[in-house]
Amino acid sequence: MSSPSANNSAPGSRERDAPSSLLDLLRRSALEQPLRRAFTYLHEGETEAAHLTAGELDQQARAIGGLLQSLKAKGERALLVYPAGLEFIAAFFGCIYGGVIAVPMAPPNPARLGRTLPKFQAVAKDAQPSVVLTVRSILDKFEPILAMATDLKALRWLATDDISPDLSAEWQEFSPATSSLAYLQYTSGSTSLPKGVMVSHENVFYDAACLEADWAHNEDSVIVNWLPHFHDFGLLYGNVQPIYSSVPCILMSPIAFLQKPSRWLQALSYYKGTHCAAPNFAYDLCVRKTPPAQRAALDLSNWRVAGNGGEPVRKDTLERFSEAFGPAGFRMNAFCPGWGLAEGTLRVTGTRYADRPVYKTVLAAELKHRRVVETDEQQEGGQTFVGSGSPAPSTEVAIVNPETLTRCAPDEVGEIWVSGPCVTQGYWNRPEETERTFQAHLAEMKEGPFLRTGDLGFFKDNVIFIAGRCKDMIIIRGTNYYPQDIELAAERGHPSVRPGCGAAFSVEVAGEERLALVQEVDDTEADMHQVIAGIRRAVAESQDLQAYAVVLIKPGGIHKTSSGKIQRSACRDDFLAGTLEVIAEWMASVA
Repeated sequence: MSSPSANNSAPGSRERDAPSSLLDLLRRSALEQPLRRAFTYLHEGETEAAHLTAGELDQQARAIGGLLQSLKAKGERALLVYPAGLEFIAAFFGCIYGGVIAVPMAPPNPARLGRTLPKFQAVAKDAQPSVVLTVRSILDKFEPILAMATDLKALRWLATDDISPDLSAEWQEFSPATSSLAYLQYTSGSTSLPKGVMVSHENVFYDAACLEADWAHNEDSVIVNWLPHFHDFGLLYGNVQPIYSSVPCILMSPIAFLQKPSRWLQALSYYKGTHCAAPNFAYDLCVRKTPPAQRAALDLSNWRVAGNGGEPVRKDTLERFSEAFGPAGFRMNAFCPGWGLAEGTLRVTGTRYADRPVYKTVLAAELKHRRVVETDEQQEGGQTFVGSGSPAPSTEVAIVNPETLTRCAPDEVGEIWVSGPCVTQGYWNRPEETERTFQAHLAEMKEGPFLRTGDLGFFKDNVIFIAGRCKDMIIIRGTNYYPQDIELAAERGHPSVRPGCGAAFSVEVAGEERLALVQEVDDTEADMHQVIAGIRRAVAESQDLQAYAVVLIKPGGIHKTSSGKIQRSACRDDFLAGTLEVIAEWMASVA
């Protein structure tokens, strides 16, 4: 089957010839619609602060690209260290115009340098950039950090907001190969150190075409995005897709959303937003943090696609959000759950526009033995999963036994393997890890190569259901437990438990694996003995599993990736090292 294109099968999609590169994409957009407003940035998520037309973006990209060409940086890497805003978009395309491989990065958080600076340095060491692109405000703040980090100070730092637009005339046009690298997307590091995923122009176009076909962008579409630009979803859907689909995009910072989730909804209402995407926790946060008066003032009737991915999608979240915002015009079938990963560019499977979310309820006890036994949703012992859609044309997804490397039966949980145009070129300068992850073959017939994703799942009716991570799997007394299930049970143990901010993992105690939980609490004035008791009881009742240790910590203490995924191994390391900032803890006695 051929790769999906922008003119296939989706209602409302528009015909156009496929571009050959991201450079070709923006140049064509600027020549055809130079005055079309492509991006609008909202200061603090509320006030229009800046705009970019396609023509202005092209000029800024040519100026940055011309400077990079003058530095003879073609083929080199450039770290992109930007706050939320439009400067990043110009720098990203400027790298494309200069033939430089972009490496989007989150600026180190000055309040948490102990955590964020080492990761930044690790990426810089791995990518070996010849230049760091940023803005003057970030560069000024970096001065004291650079005095301490000599490895970073040795790099060439450039503030792109100091570059004269006149430099655009110095740019020398060229045509990148479709198969050449566009950027390195560093993995979030939820189970290991970050690795640079090599993403080609071809990878980007395949995924952008899939998203356009699935989500039916048309001339009335408006994207509203707060996802960080250094994360795969925020980068591709918030920065590339608006150019690819000729759709205006309203941008705000992740911090603006987290501080006041109603800003996202108000932007969707005011700008008649039709498309957006966010992890599951964001929809939960909107329900918890918006009072009825704010909801009553919203008009969400134009909202056609609410992408949900990046973390486990929960049925109760979809139902609560639909109930809360249904009166404002939101419809349940706007939810489009999907699944993907940086190694698969972004999207691997997804739900199409106007299709309702699909659920499957299975027996939790059987799932622990990797067996999928369907049951009624009301049946005791059932666990409901939300489907993450189907693979796009030309993409094959296999469910594989990770030990035998054979395909699983339809009623078995296995590791998810992927083959197709979405699969990227491997990890930057890591040939052994690339071979291990991207060159997997099935034992029977040596079929492959496949990308081993490390995620666990099962198929039902051509819809994939995600069950967890191989590396995060907790095995106690021969039984498999998914940490997400334990963490969800803990959340329900007491009102003071902070949703989406807990980590479950196993530790060895007296030669036996035991369960430990680290959990943030919202209300630090609550009776911590009751909170711990509630968590222990909820886990025992739902999982038939006794906790060995429960540790309560303040908000912000749980290790997370830039995309909000729990870093369970890092939490486990802190637990074992005794470096958690503990509010209260309980530990079972060991006979």
